[in-house]
Amino acid sequence: MALSISAVVLLAIVVFLLIRKAGLKGGHAVVCMLLGFYLASSSIAPTISELTTNVAGMIGDIKF
Repeated sequence: MALSISAVVLLAIVVFLLIRKAGLKGGHAVVCMLLGFYLASSSIAPTISELTTNVAGMIGDIKF
């Protein structure tokens, strides 16, 4: 659960910065958000979730 909350916060910050600094329009951000909701209810959602979990695991295994 902590991973999901962290990813949501990180993505929200990225979208906010893109709107403020890179000229991303609010409408574009809404379309991207709607795409995310539709992807979450599609048949590809488990694959995306597994990919995200695996990438987070790989990042977590990096030793500094």
